[in-house]
Amino acid sequence: MIVTTAQLFDVAYGNFAVGAYNINNMEQTLGLFRGNIQSQAPFIIQISKGARKYAEVKMLEAIIRAAEEIFPDSIFAVHLDHGDEETCYSCIDSGFYSSVMIDASHHVLDENIAITKRVVERAHDAGLSVEAELGMLGGVEEDIQVDEKHAMLTDPDEAAEFVERSGCDSLAVAIGTSHGAYKFSGSQGLHFDRIAEIQRRLPNFPLVMHGSSSVPAEEVARINAAGGTMDPSAKGVDEDEFARAVPLGVTKVNIDTDGRLVWTRVHREFFRDAPDAFDFRKPGEVFVQAYADFIAHKNEKLQSAGQLETVRKAVS
Repeated sequence: MIVTTAQLFDVAYGNFAVGAYNINNMEQTLGLFRGNIQSQAPFIIQISKGARKYAEVKMLEAIIRAAEEIFPDSIFAVHLDHGDEETCYSCIDSGFYSSVMIDASHHVLDENIAITKRVVERAHDAGLSVEAELGMLGGVEEDIQVDEKHAMLTDPDEAAEFVERSGCDSLAVAIGTSHGAYKFSGSQGLHFDRIAEIQRRLPNFPLVMHGSSSVPAEEVARINAAGGTMDPSAKGVDEDEFARAVPLGVTKVNIDTDGRLVWTRVHREFFRDAPDAFDFRKPGEVFVQAYADFIAHKNEKLQSAGQLETVRKAVS
């Protein structure tokens, strides 16, 4: 069942974080739905500009609708991830999405607010909610690239002003995470003091963590053992920090890189062990279950596992 992102946030705020997972193809979608049913969790499907170009908009929508029929007990929202203004309007007008994200964080504050406000007005007229971003995460995600020296944490005072002037419904905040596989070094972690200050100025307002993959060392090691050349020092967000962020208003957590690592590990190991194989369905089957297990594990860490019936009662 497709629901609005706002409905999920109303139930989740302060209780758990909703996992937001990107999809690009059928195998990811099947694993995503299986994993959420396996863990009895609500979730958010994220579709990026890159995914819309790679798999075609109609194909992605058809895959999601088919999965909804195959897994009738599922409860989820459909969200545009990191959209520009033009893509946001396309998704709003399609009537398929639950919410859109407008990412104008690379602009100065006033321009970010102006762009976000235009998208908010258009989205609200269509009954959709809008996620915006303030502050800049370092790293690379598809066509988004921010050098670490230009990354900056979200200013709590600016966050309050931004929400009031733009009218956005949730806010992606820069609190120490970054896009891609290389997030932290040493003992660095999330800036919980910064999250707390933002929540103090924006009580009961949903906050979003981007770049929240954990980049498990075991996955990196297995990829490299099967022929990969990933930097073994790659390090992501400590999964145990999700639970600390939930009471501070973090209601949505974006996880993409880890899923790509699972795909890479499964396929590298499969073809290493079966170099004469050419039936791509075989590694596909392995990946679907591995991805389902990965999703179920993440939902445990996000505390959304076991929340499906609670959400169902709230949205019925």
